[in-house]
Parts: sequence; C-alpha cells; structure tokens
Amino acid sequence: MVDVKQFPSGDVRDYTVSPKGDTNAQQEPIWYSGSALAPDLSLPKIRKRVDATEPQESPHTTIPWHRATAAAESIPHRLEHAEDAAAQAHLAAFGEAFNALPLRAPQTIRPQLRQAADAFERATRSRVQAEHQHARALRGAVRAMIREPAPKDGALLAMFLDAAILAVIAAARWHQLRNHDQQVAAAHQTLIQLQAAYKHTAVAPLTALAQRRPPQQVVQRHTLLIHQTMPDHAKQAAEGPSFDALTAVLAAAEKAGHDPKQLLQQATGERALDDARSPARVLTWRIERLSARPVPSERARVARIRSATRWSVAPVRPTTVASASQPQPPQARRR
Repeated sequence: MVDVKQFPSGDVRDYTVSPKGDTNAQQEPIWYSGSALAPDLSLPKIRKRVDATEPQESPHTTIPWHRATAAAESIPHRLEHAEDAAAQAHLAAFGEAFNALPLRAPQTIRPQLRQAADAFERATRSRVQAEHQHARALRGAVRAMIREPAPKDGALLAMFLDAAILAVIAAARWHQLRNHDQQVAAAHQTLIQLQAAYKHTAVAPLTALAQRRPPQQVVQRHTLLIHQTMPDHAKQAAEGPSFDALTAVLAAAEKAGHDPKQLLQQATGERALDDARSPARVLTWRIERLSARPVPSERARVARIRSATRWSVAPVRPTTVASASQPQPPQARRR
C-alpha cells in the first residue's frame, strides 16, 4: 500500500508504504517512509534519478532490449575509464536494471534473477557520491525495456544476461581496486545466480542458431576474418561450442547486406573479451544485435572507410613519460 502526501497545491510532498499484512497490535498498517527503507528511496533522491533518465529513443536502434544490452556492454569500459562519481552512477542504474529484470523474465529463472538483484543491490552502494546524469542512457534504456512485452524466444533475454555477466565482473574488479570488500562479495554472489539464469536461457536460442551453420567455404572465410580482427581470442573462439552460432549470425548479417568485417570490428571495439569464458558466445549476441540495425548506405560506408584510413595513417606523437605501473586486476570469476 502507498500513501502519497501532498502539499495544498496538490504537488507531492512525500510518500510512505506498508506491506500487506504488516500491522501493529491494533491491526493497523505499519507505514514506512522511503528513506527509512533505504537511503536512495527518499522522494528527493528518487526524483533526482528520474530526472537523470534519457527519455528519447536512440537513433541507432529502436529495439529497447538492444538498447539496454548496448548500455550494459558499455559498463566495463566506463568503470575502467570514468571518474568514480560517473562509475558509481552506472552501478546504481545497472542495479535498477536488475530489479526490473524479473518482471520480464520467464517464471523458471525469476528466483535466480531476484537473488541476483538482491545481491547486486549491495554492490551498487559505496561512499562514492554518484552523479546520476552520467547514466542517463542506461536508465532510459532500462525504462524502455521494462515497458516492452516479455521476449518470447529467449534470445533477447540471453543477449542482455550475457552482457550483464561481463558488467558484474567489471563491477567486482572496480570495487576490489578500491578495497570495497563487501561489494566485491556481493558481486561474486550476483554472478552465481546470473550465470545460472543465463545457462538456462541461452541453450535453446544458441542451439537454433547453430543449426543454421553456413556452408564450409563461408565458415572458412569468416574464420579468417575472425583471426584478422581479434587475433588474441580467435583460437579460443574457433574451438568453442558456440562457434557454429557465431558463423551463422555472421552469414545472416552478410546476406542482409552488412559487412561482416565491420561488424566484427564494432563488436570487439571497446568491449573487451578478456573476461569472457566463451568469446564466440559473446560475439554471437553482439553481432546479432548490431546486424539488427539498418544496413549503412553506400555514402555512409565510403565515409567510414575514409575516416578509418585517415586515423590509420595519422602520425603517432612521441611521448617522454613512461607509463606508470598499474595494479594487477584481481582474478575475476570467468564464465
């Protein structure tokens, strides 16, 4: 139950909530303010996060699940390179995605997702003050995602969970580098539940994709592209159980008019594969999402090639400063 308190003008002043059946000795409901439940559930802090939500659709993709997945894929890069206040904002927004996910998941994996959400809630908190405007896109994508009907074939959900696993591994690393021991433990507990949910969800769509494996000559050509694009992970990808699914989505994308080499370059860009137990599986979902976008026009392709060429021949400025030794990242749980 929710009791909304208003000013004489009608504007909302505050709110309290009462779980059904939670009563005192007089059988009257016990009411709790938002701030009594959690520091970030006070009305001013809720408003602050709502105001920092991107309202408009992304120009690149109109599928909300793809938008949310793309935002989740960007989290490891942002945690590594952003200021702490911005990184904390992304962790908070990502935690909100976990809370919303069970609403759009099949009954069979809701228990694992709820446990993952409960565990990760602790990993979203630290003494770092979040600047929520940095996570506008992620929060807007999640908001759009939960307004969509639940996905029917499991592929969209598996795609998001796959990106979420790498994001949680990155969150554990971010907290460990800052000696946030409780948050690290919470992130590891999240991984256990998340990996169980992913394993249950991904089997059917990956099997269906693998059954569409292209002819051997196409597989050989795409294998060569994979070795050229991601030499550090190509052998692991080619030997993995999801390689047939990867070649299937590459062949389908090429048939639709996409350049498979460009898709692989986009898929491996800033989204590192070092934490992925199965690079082929991660790339399968990324290619599947990227190939859902409209095929670039010929003019756009020429402009992209010119831009890539210009950057590739740009002179490298010499540096006289030796790179400082960085602390070795902790051993994260691999998928």
